[in-house]
Parts: sequence; C-alpha cells; structure tokens
Amino acid sequence: MARPIEIRIGGYGPSTTCFSKALKLVGDRVEAAFGDAVRVHYVWNIMDLGYRAEDILWLVESGVLSLGYQSSSYLTDRVPELGLADLPFLFADNDAARAAMDGALGDWMTSRIEAQCGYRILGWFENGFRHVSNRLRPVRSAADLAGMSIRVLPSDVHARSFALLGATPLRLDLTEAIARIAAGTLDAQENPLANTVTYGVHRFHPFHTLTGHFYVSRPVFVCRDQFDGWPPALRETMRAAVREAVVAQRVLTAEEDDDARGAIAAAGCTLITPTAGEHATFVDAVAPLLADAEATYGSAAMRLIRQG
Repeated sequence: MARPIEIRIGGYGPSTTCFSKALKLVGDRVEAAFGDAVRVHYVWNIMDLGYRAEDILWLVESGVLSLGYQSSSYLTDRVPELGLADLPFLFADNDAARAAMDGALGDWMTSRIEAQCGYRILGWFENGFRHVSNRLRPVRSAADLAGMSIRVLPSDVHARSFALLGATPLRLDLTEAIARIAAGTLDAQENPLANTVTYGVHRFHPFHTLTGHFYVSRPVFVCRDQFDGWPPALRETMRAAVREAVVAQRVLTAEEDDDARGAIAAAGCTLITPTAGEHATFVDAVAPLLADAEATYGSAAMRLIRQG
C-alpha cells in the first residue's frame, strides 16, 4: 500500500482560538475527502514548543510544517510592497476591508508573496482591527501616547506610525512582548481585543482604547514544494477547504470579539471608545505617512485598497 501523505498544520495560539478552529476545519475536510490516503497532524501553538511566533514562517517554508498562518506584517522585510496593507486607517469597517482582501488587494499581495517566498497562498484569515492597551493611563487622544514604549509588529510602517503618534515603538516578537508585559518593562501593545485576551495581556494592562488604527490579515500559506508535489485533487481540495475555513473564521472572530470585551470588563479594565474628535487626533498624527504612501507604493497600488 502507498504510504499516506503527511500534512502537518500549525499555528501560534491555543486550540480554542478562531484560527485553530479554522485549521481544524481544513484538516477535517481533507481527511473526509481522502481518508487513509492522508494523515493530518496539528501543532496548535508552536510557542508551547519553545519557538517564537515568527518561526512559523520558516517552519512552513522549509517543510517542517505543511501549512500555517501569520500576519502579513511579518513578511514586509522580505516583501516590502506588503507595507501598503500596513498603512493606518485604510478601511472604515470590516466590509470595506474584506472586499479589498477578497478582491484586487488580496490578489496583489498573494502574487507578491509567491514571487519572493517559498509558499502558495491559499487564503486570508482576518486578524482584524487593532487597538491599544497599556499599563500607564487612559488613552483618549494621540497626545496620551507620548513617551509610551509600545510593541509593534515587524513592520517599518507600523513603527513609523507609532513614532508619529508620539510613542516609542519596539519591534518585538510576540513571545518577547508577552514576557516584557508580564515583567512591567513594556508600557503598551496593540492587537485585536481577542488576541489581547488570548495572550493574557489584559491581566497586566488596565487601559484598553478602541483606536482601530490598523487592519491586518493573516495569509494561510503552504510549503510550495510540498503543495506542488501533491496530486491535483488534493491541491484543489486543500484550496477549497481553506476558502470554507476563511468564511467560518470571519464568523468566529465576531464571537471572539464579544467574548474578549466581556473578559476585559470582568478583569476590571477600562475599555475606552474615543469620540470622533479624539479619534481624529490619531488620524491627523499619521497623515504624513499616508501622504508619502503614493510616492512609495504608486498610485495603481493605492487604488487596490478600495477595490473589491
């Protein structure tokens, strides 16, 4: 008998997160279609094994894992054009962001990654809008961030955004950021509310501000060498399974956001919604970055942001 095809699926969060649940949907769909011809293994959280969150990139590209996900910001050093999607305040709401990622912007980002990395991009999970939490004081306007050290993703665009906001941005892997937050040596971080709760940050940060400054997507990527060597039927089933998982994950994100708000409140934290005028101070502070964007990325690339 032919040996089964080994498929190793990994992430960097507990099995209870929407990302892990979506990965399980992928594995279930493949196993249902191919039975004993495949064997699916899961590593829900590589950080539990001593890896950094960013290690998911080389683990998949090298074939140690077959499939994983990671925020696109982690790839901007290798694919600088992806900084376009890191720009602040690009989208008014989820509908606008999803239309862009399901359309021209997502296709453009996929083509750029596949041209420069050893992946096939099968879809885009939603990491969603990011908000600021901190240990020092309520943040209602950009001025309240002055002097705060804040962890940002490994993106020059993210770092420059928070420098313009008056904070001191530090590019740190998630593992290092969590350790510094617990030790009280890092003032602030920014994440979707669900991530903030998943990683226990709300136990150390009493102040949470709904800034919605970045919308970040997580490409679902597979080792190109493995994927291209699979039978055509398996490749197509995997693509279809990821498409279904993306739809399901978007539903789960809304549920996780509601649960996170409850957990933040239950921990005695303050959840701040800036007024329109207060929110405008954040947008105004990063205006120089947006003004430079067309020169950096080109007018054609900028149009992709608002194309469905």
